[in-house]
Amino acid sequence: MKVHLMTDVMSSVENAEDSKPETGPDGLDEQLVTELVSRAKAGGLALTGEGGVLAQLTKWMLESALEGEITDHLGYDKHDPAGRETGNSRNGTHAKTVLTDVGPVQIDGSSLQPRVTPLV
Repeated sequence: MKVHLMTDVMSSVENAEDSKPETGPDGLDEQLVTELVSRAKAGGLALTGEGGVLAQLTKWMLESALEGEITDHLGYDKHDPAGRETGNSRNGTHAKTVLTDVGPVQIDGSSLQPRVTPLV
C-alpha cells in the first residue's frame, strides 16, 4: 500500500480559501472537508487509523493550539526578535505522544505543559 502524506493532499486545497466558504452548523468549511476526503481517497490515504487523515488533522490542530499557547504565554511570535536574550524564550521542541479519540498522535511540542481548553 502506497502511503501519501497529508501535505500532498493539502497542496492544491490551499487555494480553496479564495472563495467564500460554506460553513455547516459546526462552523467547518464543508467544501474544504469534502475536498480533503476526496483527495485522501483518490490518493489511497486512509481516513482513519495510524497515519490517516483524522490522525494527521488532529496532529496539526494540536500543534497549532500548542503554538498559540506558547506564543500567548511568552508574548511574542515564533522567530520574533523581541524574544532574543530576554531569558524567556523558545528553546525548541521535542516529540510527545498524545492519546486522542483517533488514536495516539505524535506531535512536536514545547516543554510548556499544555492546557488546551474546549472552544465555546
